[in-house]
Amino acid sequence: MPMLETDQSGRVLTVRMNNPPRNFMTGRMVAELDEMVGRADEDSSIGAVVLTGAAEGVFITHYDVSEILAASEGFGTPVSAAVAGGALRTAGAVARIPGGTNALRRTPALGLVELRRIHDLFVRMNRSGTVFVAAINGLAMGGGCELALACDVRIMAGRQDARIGLPEITLGIMPGAGGTQRLTRLLGASRALEMMLEGRVLAPHEAAELGLVHRVVTPDELAGEAASTAERLARRSPATVAALKHAVYDGGSQSLDDGLHTERAAFLSVTARPPALRAMRAYVDELERLGDAAPWQTDEVMARWQEGVAVDLIS
Repeated sequence: MPMLETDQSGRVLTVRMNNPPRNFMTGRMVAELDEMVGRADEDSSIGAVVLTGAAEGVFITHYDVSEILAASEGFGTPVSAAVAGGALRTAGAVARIPGGTNALRRTPALGLVELRRIHDLFVRMNRSGTVFVAAINGLAMGGGCELALACDVRIMAGRQDARIGLPEITLGIMPGAGGTQRLTRLLGASRALEMMLEGRVLAPHEAAELGLVHRVVTPDELAGEAASTAERLARRSPATVAALKHAVYDGGSQSLDDGLHTERAAFLSVTARPPALRAMRAYVDELERLGDAAPWQTDEVMARWQEGVAVDLIS
């Protein structure tokens, strides 16, 4: 049985992750998520994806520790960071050879393949013209938190038993699916490091106060709030979404000069596209129609532009 249940309504694809009884993330689930992201990138009818857990009160508990343990035991003796880095580079080079990935899966290097796959998956999400919305319906720890961090918008159910965070250090390991990087970029080095050192997981409103999630709603409101957010953002131009995400996710971690260069390049890459020209022309026409009034002084006009219904940005 597939671990992902999907259904599409308009331009929104809803994905429910289902691995009972604990809803752990596994290598198989990562492979299915990878296929889903590829589908979203290739299918022009999809503008946004909502990710949520199929189980009541569980987004993703965490990555299946038994898989991490098996991969770690396959290494045999402990290795230094330098040796591990060299092994990762070698595995990456082999994986680029036709049939290389399948060959690596039959060796102790399987863990390296899976680690690289989840990193590549989350980077693809960050560079995609599709908007990813995490509807966090409960527990989201370890890999579940890292998946949510790879999404563009995070909405969490205000359940009493819901928690989100990166507690890996309590098992003697550390976040390995991008958590150290994305949490640090989100909260700052000091706050992120303290949270990971403590292995602290947050209740929904704590997560919202820190900025780990964008907003908290009641459990009954979560599906509707995520769907309406995704429907609105799915009306944005995919090329502009991808350019904006590139400027934020990649440019935001560069020096200011390099980040500004990334922004300039992204800006120039979208401004001459037909949807942008069409939208800017429609806006200029709107200004002429309004006369002395500014668009943001007219709630009805502003709402049409924010909701993405003022002009077609897709075709």
